[in-house]
Amino acid sequence: MAHQFDFEKPIMGLIQKISDLQKFSAEKGIDLSQEIATLEKKVVYLRTEIYGRLEPWQKVQIARHPERPNFYDYVPLLFEDFIELKGDRLFADDRSVAGGIALFHGTVVTVIAQVKGKGTKENIKRNFGMPHPEGYRKAVRLMDQAEKFGRPILTFIDTPGAACDLAAEERGQGDAIARCLQAMAGYHVPVICTVIGEGGSGGALAFGVGNVILMLENSFYSVIAPESCASILWKDTTKAKEAAAALKFTAQDLLRLGVADEIVREPQGGAHNNLHQTAEELSQVIAKYLVRLREETPEALRDKRYEKLRAIGAYEEKVVN
Repeated sequence: MAHQFDFEKPIMGLIQKISDLQKFSAEKGIDLSQEIATLEKKVVYLRTEIYGRLEPWQKVQIARHPERPNFYDYVPLLFEDFIELKGDRLFADDRSVAGGIALFHGTVVTVIAQVKGKGTKENIKRNFGMPHPEGYRKAVRLMDQAEKFGRPILTFIDTPGAACDLAAEERGQGDAIARCLQAMAGYHVPVICTVIGEGGSGGALAFGVGNVILMLENSFYSVIAPESCASILWKDTTKAKEAAAALKFTAQDLLRLGVADEIVREPQGGAHNNLHQTAEELSQVIAKYLVRLREETPEALRDKRYEKLRAIGAYEEKVVN
C-alpha cells in the first residue's frame, strides 16, 4: 500500500469503499453505479477540502514523503544531455550533492542539487541528503566553472540540513558552507534556486543565494528544522508541529514575506502524485525567469542579488519614553 498520512485517512477510507463496491457489483452482477458515483464525488470534495487547508506540519510531511521526486527524477523531464561531474578535487565525491552541465530550453546551464535517496539503502549512500564539506566544495567548483564560461546556474534544494557528524566538522563544514555562500553572492551569471522538498538549516541556505528563489507548493525553507527548533525552545521534539506553525517557513509564508519569488504548483496531494505535471510546471517557471535574467548585465545580476538578500527581513522600531 502506498504511504499515507493520518490526514489522508478519510480519503483513503472512501476510496476503499468504492473499490469494495466495484468488486461486489462485478461479482454479484448488481448495478451500484449511482452509489459509486456519489462516493466518487465525496472523494473529490474531501480532497479539495483537506489539501486546500493544509497546516504547516502537514506540508512538512508532504515535503518529506518517501516517494517525493528527487533531483534525478526531474533530470530527464527538465534537461537534455545532462552530464554529471563528480568530486571536489580535494577529498571525495559527495553523493548527497549532484551537479553537472545540461541543456535547458536550448541554453547550456550548470545544475547543482542536493539529493535524497529512495529507500533506506540509497538514503544511507546519499547520507539522507545531508551534504558533507566535499559536497559544498564540489558545488563551488562547478559554479566557479559556470562563472568562467558564462553559464546560468540552477540549484535545487532538498535537504534536512548539512551533515553534522564529527567527520564533517573535522573536514571544515562551517568553512565549506560559508565559502559556498560567499561564492554565490559574487557571481555575474543568472542564479535561480528552487526548493523542491525540504529546505533545512545552513545546509539548504548554502545553495540559496540566488537572483530568484522558487518553491514548490508543498516545500518549506528555514534556518532550522521544526524538530530542532522544538528541541531548543521547548526541550521537546514532540512539539515539532507547534514549531512548524511558528517558523512561518512554508512556500506561502515565504512568498508573503518576500523571501520566495514564486510558488510552483503541485498536483493535488503533492508532487509524488504526478511527476510529469510537476516537472512541466517547474520547467515553465524556471524558463520564464531565466529569460528575464539573461537580459540583465553581469554587474546588475550580482548587485540585484545582493540587494535582494539585504531586503529580506523586516522589523519595527518603538520608542519607549
